[in-house]
Amino acid sequence: MTHSVTDYEAAYRELRLRLTDLLHERPDDELEQVTPTCPEWRVRDLPAHLGGVCDDIAHGNMDGVATDAWTRAQVDKRRDWPFEQVLTDWSEHAAVVESMMNDIGQPMGQLVFDAWTHEQDARTALGVPCDRESAAVDVAFGWWVATAQQFVGAGPDAGPTEAFRLVCETGEFDFGPGTPTQTLRASRFEFLRAITGRRSSAQVLAFAWDGDTPLDELVFTNELFSPATRDIVE
Repeated sequence: MTHSVTDYEAAYRELRLRLTDLLHERPDDELEQVTPTCPEWRVRDLPAHLGGVCDDIAHGNMDGVATDAWTRAQVDKRRDWPFEQVLTDWSEHAAVVESMMNDIGQPMGQLVFDAWTHEQDARTALGVPCDRESAAVDVAFGWWVATAQQFVGAGPDAGPTEAFRLVCETGEFDFGPGTPTQTLRASRFEFLRAITGRRSSAQVLAFAWDGDTPLDELVFTNELFSPATRDIVE
């Protein structure tokens, strides 16, 4: 029997080049606008964060990894750089990180997950169709199913209190303890955008859901993300 091997390096590089091409030579007013799905940051701050993540990984600066303070420092450092320098910085540090991604393996799915999330943030801000079919979305969704399902519907240090099944275009996936008795039907794209706080509670409650528990109570109890304050249409 053969087993497919996930190419994290290729998925991340393809995403980086795609997003760089999208942002390159954009006018300042577009780069300076606040992103509706990530309102603490401007469009230009998204690649600043992604480059900062690669910089920190390459230099072993992992104290406080994934905290607000860790990511804020990445953006603050690059806040006033010329935008071309921001893109160059990401490219240079990503080259180091990409070369080690496949050796590290599955944990690198989180890096792809984060980058894919922010690529969609940029696309939404710029009015460009989002990515629903690339290798990066495959990796992002696969990483979430494999490793993050333990805290869907709970805090990051606990398992979900209720089991449910996600039915999407690539199959059925169970989350939580026991046999699921509740089913959510949604695309991978909508599911990923919802669990990262890119959908409002009203939008999540409108999903196809046959459970007795209000779906937003399962989606938005993770302390890392909260619902969008308004409906987001992508």
